[in-house]
Amino acid sequence: MAGGHANRRRGEVEAVIDGDRRILCLTLGALAELETVFSVSDLNGLADRFSSGRLKAADMIRLIGAGLRGGGNLFSDDEVAAMSIEGGILAYAQIVGDLLAATFAEPGGKATANP
Repeated sequence: MAGGHANRRRGEVEAVIDGDRRILCLTLGALAELETVFSVSDLNGLADRFSSGRLKAADMIRLIGAGLRGGGNLFSDDEVAAMSIEGGILAYAQIVGDLLAATFAEPGGKATANP
């Protein structure tokens, strides 16, 4: 996404994916998509699932895909799965962690108990 920068107050994060700087954001629509994909009934269910610290590679693909779509990037999860990120799996995990923190953390950095 050329031109803009991530605005953390809006829950945005920035990542270089496939060599291009992208903005990711878990918008309300992206969160609703994830509730459906992960078969949880509400945002608390999502927060509980993600707070375990145990994510499968498929979970990371879905989170990054939803974040990319929320940030205005039109990629399917299959396209996200084929993308590369410098730094490998640790870099993917960092993007997911940043995205979840930007979405579910309070401005002071603490995770919200009740999103």
